[in-house]
Amino acid sequence: MSRTVALTGATGFIGRNLTAHLVARGDAVRAVVRPASPSAPPPDVEVIRADLSADALRAAFDGADAVVHLAGVVSPVRDEMFRLVNVDATREVAAAARGAGVPLVHISSLAAAGPAPASAPRGEDDPSTPINAYGRSKLASEEAISGCGGLRWTILRPGVVYGPGDRAVLPLFRCARFGVIPVVGRRDAAYSFVYVDDLVRAIAAAIDAGGSGHTCFVAHPRPVRVDDLLDAISTAVGRRPVRLPLPAAVVYPAAVAGDVIGRAIGRSLPLNRRRYGEMYSEGFVCRVDRLRDRLGVEAAIDLAEGMARTSGWYREHGWLS
Repeated sequence: MSRTVALTGATGFIGRNLTAHLVARGDAVRAVVRPASPSAPPPDVEVIRADLSADALRAAFDGADAVVHLAGVVSPVRDEMFRLVNVDATREVAAAARGAGVPLVHISSLAAAGPAPASAPRGEDDPSTPINAYGRSKLASEEAISGCGGLRWTILRPGVVYGPGDRAVLPLFRCARFGVIPVVGRRDAAYSFVYVDDLVRAIAAAIDAGGSGHTCFVAHPRPVRVDDLLDAISTAVGRRPVRLPLPAAVVYPAAVAGDVIGRAIGRSLPLNRRRYGEMYSEGFVCRVDRLRDRLGVEAAIDLAEGMARTSGWYREHGWLS
């Protein structure tokens, strides 16, 4: 059945991959893009330029079969942007979707749940204990969704999302190609990863479910340790780089400097105190039973295959040159 899907965050990494999947299966996509956004929208979509306010969004959502809310900030220079974009704007999206009578799929994050080791992966019903401003803002965004009376919703909490077009893991690939890769964080920590195609399939299944009222983690069932990640990247680039362990006593001052420099230049840097806290936690690992049982989705792409595909895309597009 062909559907009309209104999508915020369509110009981002996940948004572009989701748009391509929905268009390929015959859905019509309305890309809601900020009026001042410099990013080009994905192809084959209807572009609606609107601020993330309920009044502006109501017309964009009217007549749609589903709304997917992807827009958000991950690493702003100032923490107040977490509240303005991740929480306040999400509340406006929820109100607009409710007003239009359209079910909403909200993309949150495993960070909203908080850390958990591979030995005791976190379940959706466990108490949430986010450790930084980003995680707290995503948890607050979930509460804005579930607290919007009369709204039909599904919340997805992906782990670390990667794949073609992702810039977050790109520095590790470049270091591996160069021949030296720094190793930071706890070597015994583990994380739940999900290849972007698997996340896209989960979002599509949530669209088809029509607002189930469930919160589901989205990840591959096998946790990823630091050495697993570096092994997969090394194999993908065809080189065995020297691994240079950096002690926390060196990394933490660099993280503090990253905050200071980021504020000075108006751009968040890859290493800051938020990232430091995540890297030196016990890890972020989740269960994925509910995703399978409620939405019928299981992640199919393991880390080795996913990193190989990502590396191939980077090469094809000149990102590793």
